[in-house]
Amino acid sequence: MGKCKDLSEFDKGQIVMARRLDQNISKTAALVVCSRSAVVNIYQKWYKEGTVGHGWPRLIDARGERRLARVVRSNRRATVAQIAEEVNSGSARKLKRTWVLQQDNDPKHTSKSTSEWLKKNKMKALEWPSQSPDLNPIEMLWHDLKKVVHARKPSNVAELQQFCKDEWAKIPPQRCNRLIASYGKRLIAVVAAKGGPTSY
Repeated sequence: MGKCKDLSEFDKGQIVMARRLDQNISKTAALVVCSRSAVVNIYQKWYKEGTVGHGWPRLIDARGERRLARVVRSNRRATVAQIAEEVNSGSARKLKRTWVLQQDNDPKHTSKSTSEWLKKNKMKALEWPSQSPDLNPIEMLWHDLKKVVHARKPSNVAELQQFCKDEWAKIPPQRCNRLIASYGKRLIAVVAAKGGPTSY
């Protein structure tokens, strides 16, 4: 049985999410393969401190977020390595903590050049099941958008852009809230299915 100190940040997050979704302690312990006391300790720490890990402060401020968004928008086909290189270029700030990168198994994320860059820069990547559905809620919104824009049958690029903007503006905030609220259930379903297909 896993003890608190043996659990990864991902495991600890699963415990918190399962308990927040009213999963009982025994089922949560079975899901993560750890002791019941580990579940209780992790959840209590989160409840009291708001964190299951080290509680590190954010490393990127609002200005950095805007810069990152500009870089990503300017080249949507860029690899993680290229984006990191551009964002960090000219930056004197060196990060002294261990990062764990979360990404799915999209070919651009698993390419030889990206893997080499991650290794060269000593970045760890979170293991991701090869057949796992995409758990990122934005992917659901992209699907919604693609469906309604396709139904409008744009005939040129200008129409496509306009239809995308129009339809994006129509997505109700409640849809986003539901996607975020269902994240824990989707995560539990994926873990229970060992990365295989789920009803989501």
